[in-house]
Amino acid sequence: MANHKSAAKRARQSIKRTERNHAVKSRVRSAVRSFREAVAAGENEAAETKLAAATRELRKAATKGVYHQRTVSRRVSRLVKGMNAARA
Repeated sequence: MANHKSAAKRARQSIKRTERNHAVKSRVRSAVRSFREAVAAGENEAAETKLAAATRELRKAATKGVYHQRTVSRRVSRLVKGMNAARA
């Protein structure tokens, strides 16, 4: 337990941020999983819309500081690469 007022506040903030980060990461994982399932099923039209949704969630997560921008860029690049491979 925190011994100082400021330390107690930091502990409360840490809990809030952890919960928010967990929620954002969960949304990202769900969006990416949904896209990969569509690609695996061969549903190219659905996969395109799900790719846009997954990209949007990833970019939002980078904006919020949940993921680093380069991490997001790498993941988006790999998703697009997968989409292009599925089209070919």
